[in-house]
Amino acid sequence: MGNLLVMRTPHAHLGLRQGPRPEQPEDRPPHGALDRYFKISERGSTVAREVRGGFATFFAMAYIIVLNPIILGSAKDMYGHQLDNGQLVTATALTAAFTTLLMGVIGNVPIALAAGLGVNSVVALQLAPRMSWPDAMGMVVLAGFVVMLLVATGLRERVMNAVPYSLRKAIAIGIGLFIMLIGLVDSGFVSRIPDAAQTTVPLQLGGDGHLGGWPVLVFVLGVLLTLALLVRKVPGAILVSIVVMTAVAMVIHALADVPSWGLTTPSGRATRWPRPTSRWSARSACSAASRRSAC
Repeated sequence: MGNLLVMRTPHAHLGLRQGPRPEQPEDRPPHGALDRYFKISERGSTVAREVRGGFATFFAMAYIIVLNPIILGSAKDMYGHQLDNGQLVTATALTAAFTTLLMGVIGNVPIALAAGLGVNSVVALQLAPRMSWPDAMGMVVLAGFVVMLLVATGLRERVMNAVPYSLRKAIAIGIGLFIMLIGLVDSGFVSRIPDAAQTTVPLQLGGDGHLGGWPVLVFVLGVLLTLALLVRKVPGAILVSIVVMTAVAMVIHALADVPSWGLTTPSGRATRWPRPTSRWSARSACSAASRRSAC
């Protein structure tokens, strides 16, 4: 649902590549059928590097598995029907897996695809209230066919070239800032200041104007660890920091009394995914923190 989120792996900004390659691609013979098919050595990479890049890319994109169902599951169509959260999670995950496999196996390029932010908000807030969910999803299918025609005829490239480069960069930066705000809210680092009009602004630190609590501490340490590993050009920096801070959060959760970790609870048991309610809205990622106790 929505525009595609595209990530290429591995990349330097993921902390997966450092320094010049020890050998030129032509000096590195392929090792095994997997290497020959995907031309890993020919492209100057290694199987281990691609595996690290794949894990880091997965963790960097996995937020959409939670966020896409929240946005679409919060809306009602004109008949008052809502989409099932479990089905939304399953569809989001399967779509990402299928399209990424197509890019790798058929396209033979290290690019991961998943549902992106953008059109899902339009569907949830503009299309669904004016029609049924099947009609809204039908509009999405038609939009997909239109995009395919634009690509096949070359019109899409012309349209993209007509958009100023600065505007394209601004769109990407805006989506990145939106995702960052969601992370800040879900970590408890910022929250909405309640007001009579129930607006989404302004924001405040923590739940009461102060930073405190284990979730906030884990969040801050995770950000600092990621930055430190990236600066030192540690291979798989983002992946390492995610794994380390997840382990730290699980230990804290087992030893300390943590009222809430936000959307999910780090536990050795199966994670319980809360069903989104009508109070979740794509208009504001900040409203969640105001309903959660201070960290």
